[in-house]
Amino acid sequence: MSISHYIKEIGRGKDGARSLNRAQATDLFGQVLDGTVTDLEIGGFCLAMRIKGETPEEMAGFLDAAHARMALAPDNGLTTVVLPSYNGARKLPVLTPLLALLLAREGAAVLVHGTATEDKRITSEAVFAALGHPAATRTETLGAGDCAYLPTEVLSPGLKRLLDVRRAVGLRNPAHSLVKLMNPCEGPALIVGSYTHPEYAVSMAQTFALVGAHALLLRGTEGEPVADARRTPQMDAFRDGERHLLQPAQEGSLASLPELPREVDADNTAAYIRDVLDGRKPVPTPIALQVAHILQELQRQPHTETNRHPAVSPP
Repeated sequence: MSISHYIKEIGRGKDGARSLNRAQATDLFGQVLDGTVTDLEIGGFCLAMRIKGETPEEMAGFLDAAHARMALAPDNGLTTVVLPSYNGARKLPVLTPLLALLLAREGAAVLVHGTATEDKRITSEAVFAALGHPAATRTETLGAGDCAYLPTEVLSPGLKRLLDVRRAVGLRNPAHSLVKLMNPCEGPALIVGSYTHPEYAVSMAQTFALVGAHALLLRGTEGEPVADARRTPQMDAFRDGERHLLQPAQEGSLASLPELPREVDADNTAAYIRDVLDGRKPVPTPIALQVAHILQELQRQPHTETNRHPAVSPP
């Protein structure tokens, strides 16, 4: 098998490239994940898509292929909160584990998935380990109040390989967007998607709408799915793909800043999280608001099977 005919379509440059339909994108991405194409073709695909950019229909097809091959978390009869954690911390502490544990304490089933995509950032996995929550080695049923961190390679070795292409070529590829949109659960999920730049907010919203997702979208902390502890961002919900404003962005300057750890390493971040969970330090207001909005969304029952899991388009 080969994806060269697809590369010929998407690799004609920014102005000449043609977009794929959903079925074509599903076939292409499935071959990439299955490892049936050459490294040269994978490199060509990644570079061509980086120049062209993904359409929502292409991203939906990529999601179809990924979901069909993923080791999904078993249906737990609940709506699982899914926190994709791939950016890590560079300047600010990575507080995705704090968000996850606050939600679990309120009775939510929480699945955090991720992998290190840059060597110099502190990951949620490292912080969870410092908190005494090691990464899971297989998918298991999550009950109410459970929180698990799953490395990407447990969900999909092919997806992990594609993410690692960035280390070779130095550029993002569609996998880096896909992991923030995917539902790694057999049952219903509330996907907490985050973005760093406005153009990704637009593309993620369009894809959530197209696939009929149940999701929350915000500008996270350095790309992590947790609100910036220093200022409340806008938060939008997607219910069966329809967008609803939950929280307007905070305007003006803050009267005071939360007391965050000065060092963003895993141990200091874990110590801060313990202080917050044990009540020695307050929950930052933006994160408390995010928790409240997520818990409210969990009370909303999905109306369509697309929230349960996207249907796979035929190749």
